[in-house]
Amino acid sequence: MAGEGKAKRAIGLMSGTSMDGIDLALLDTDGDAIIARGASQFTPYDAGFRRRLEAGLADARQIARREERPGDLVSLETDLTNRHASAVEAFLAREGLAAGDIDVIGFHGQTVLHRPHQGLTVQLGDGPGLAARLGIDVVYDLRARDMELGGQGAPLVPAYHRALAAGLREEWADKMPVAFVNIGGISNITYVGADGTLLAFDSGPGNALIDQWVARHAGIPFDSGGAIASEGRVLSGLASRYLSAPFFTAKERISLDRNDFLPPADHEAGLEDGARTLAFVTAASIEKAQAHLPEKPKLWILTGGGRHNRMIVEDLTVATRHTGQVITAEDAGLNGDSMEAEAWGWLAVRSLAGLPITYPGTTGVKEPATGGVLAQGKPTG
Repeated sequence: MAGEGKAKRAIGLMSGTSMDGIDLALLDTDGDAIIARGASQFTPYDAGFRRRLEAGLADARQIARREERPGDLVSLETDLTNRHASAVEAFLAREGLAAGDIDVIGFHGQTVLHRPHQGLTVQLGDGPGLAARLGIDVVYDLRARDMELGGQGAPLVPAYHRALAAGLREEWADKMPVAFVNIGGISNITYVGADGTLLAFDSGPGNALIDQWVARHAGIPFDSGGAIASEGRVLSGLASRYLSAPFFTAKERISLDRNDFLPPADHEAGLEDGARTLAFVTAASIEKAQAHLPEKPKLWILTGGGRHNRMIVEDLTVATRHTGQVITAEDAGLNGDSMEAEAWGWLAVRSLAGLPITYPGTTGVKEPATGGVLAQGKPTG
């Protein structure tokens, strides 16, 4: 497919706020229509590297300029890039593909700092280094230009959500408006109206608080399926404390940093009650986001790891039962695990074509804007 007409074969690479590993997805697209969604792969980080990433968040608090890499961040960036390169090499070998079969890689990197009001965002990842090792063109640093133009720099996936909504199969196509909810470390919502209206913003905590809570109290990285939460009860006082945070009452929607919400103190809850309450907070945060939408969604499509937490899904289903239907990405014929990685491949192709990747209704940028930096890995001429 590589090089044939306007359509390109892209690989998207995503390492999200949950910091659990690398999502990779293959996509054929012209940057507008999704021609084919291909194979995907998840490469988990080992526990030691996850601890280094978490420590890197503390190092990153010292950053005042985007190019700074205090503490362990220099070596961490190198190791992160090498892990992404190895993931791509393993995927190509598994799928019987060569570097020449891929037109471009969309490389997100790992966000270690995001301060939209300061116009400061830092994603660890060496785009030129990745391109040189793989021999494939890489588009990276997709958030920065949006922030330079007055946007929040996030979320970037909504434009891809709108493309997916346009291709929903018939049984769901008449359920507009639709909301895509990505429940990752932080939850974010994309609203697609029947007329194509596109709005998006972070809705609040996703899995990050739950992951941190069960890691601290049970020594495991996440609450698989919501099993721990299912044994607990919602502590109304603790839930109210989270849901009364200024973020939820502010008129302006801002993009969140992983550290904007912190897990409860040890004395505030036991393991099960803490997990249950945090699952409820995640669902309630999503439901509260309807106050910022033109209409209540008729269909909620859940993506990201949080869609596997049955307590989050049950709470959101109950909260929206009178106006909408909650389904998973798989129910809609999509892949909820690889969707963000797919989006990054799609965005890379749009970037190469100079097409918009952010909009006033998604990041607050003044006008639709493209972005990204190209690092050439393929020989030119």
